[in-house]
Amino acid sequence: MAHLEFEKPIVELEERIRELKVYGIRDRGMGGEISKLEERVVELQAEIYGGLTIWQKVQLSRHPDRPYFLDYVERIFDDVVELHGDRAYADDAAIVAGFATFEGRSVAVIGHQKGRTTKEKVRRNFGMAHPEGYRKAMRVMELAGRFGRPVLTFIDTPGAYPGIGAEERGQSEAIGASIALMSGLRSPILATVIGEGGSGGALALGVANRVLMLEFATYSVITPEGCASILWRDGALAPKAAEQLKLLAPDALRLGVVDGVIDEPRGGAHREPDEAAAALKDAIRRELTELERMSPDELIADRYAKFRAIGVTEG
Repeated sequence: MAHLEFEKPIVELEERIRELKVYGIRDRGMGGEISKLEERVVELQAEIYGGLTIWQKVQLSRHPDRPYFLDYVERIFDDVVELHGDRAYADDAAIVAGFATFEGRSVAVIGHQKGRTTKEKVRRNFGMAHPEGYRKAMRVMELAGRFGRPVLTFIDTPGAYPGIGAEERGQSEAIGASIALMSGLRSPILATVIGEGGSGGALALGVANRVLMLEFATYSVITPEGCASILWRDGALAPKAAEQLKLLAPDALRLGVVDGVIDEPRGGAHREPDEAAAALKDAIRRELTELERMSPDELIADRYAKFRAIGVTEG
C-alpha cells in the first residue's frame, strides 16, 4: 500500500499489527500487545488526520491509492457498457463514457480515469483528456438526452491536456462545446468531483444540476503548482498557492460552487474504498430522486439559475 509522508507512522504501525497477527496464530500470547497497538493506531489517526494542513488535503486528493472513476463504477453500477471513440479522430482513454444501470435506472456514466501502473498512466495520459475525449463524452450525453436518461459525471483531472496536438485539434472548442451541450441538455445531470477538479478540463464535465464533492477532493481554476509558477515563478511554492486558491470541498460549498460534500472514511477514501463508494452511492440515489421529479424545461432552468448564482458582484 502506497502512503504519503505524513501517513508513514500509521502505515508502519498497521504493518506491525499485521505481522503480529500472523505470528499470533502460533503464539496466542500476542493478543494483548496487538490490542494496545490497535488503540495506538486509532489515536494516531485522530491526531494526524484531525489536523491536516491544506496542502496535505491536496495530497490526499492525489493519493496513489485513491479510488478512481472505474473503481466506483465497479462498486456502484451494473450492466456497464463502455462506448469508444469520438467518430472523428480517436478514442481517448483519459475519459471513460458509456451506459449502466443504477438501482434499476438506465443512466449515462462519464468520468476522467487515471492509471496506477506506469504503463496505464501513460495510456490514460494521467487523466488529462484530449479534445476527442470530450467529444466522446458529448456523444454519450447526446444519446442520454435523446432518450431522457440521467447523466452522471465523475471529475478527476489536473486539467485538460495542454499539448500542441490537443490544441491543434480544438481543445478549447471541445471544452466550450461540452459546456454548451450540458447547459441545454434535457436530462438530469449530476456531477461529482472524486479527486482533482482542475480548470476547464473539469468544468467540461461539471455543468450539472447538482455538483457534489468528496470530502478530500479539490476543485480549482488551476493546480497549485501552475498557480505558483505563474504568480511567483516557482512551482515549489504550491503549498502557499493552495492556501490562496480556496480549492477544498468546504470552500467550494461555502462559495456556492458545489451543492454538497460527501464525507469520506477517516484518512481518505483510499483507506476504505468500499465505505467511500457506499457513501457516494447514497448521495447519487438521493440527488437523482430529487432531479427526476423535474421536467426537462425545469431541469434546464434549474441548471441555468445555479450557475448564474455563483459569485458575488460588488459596486
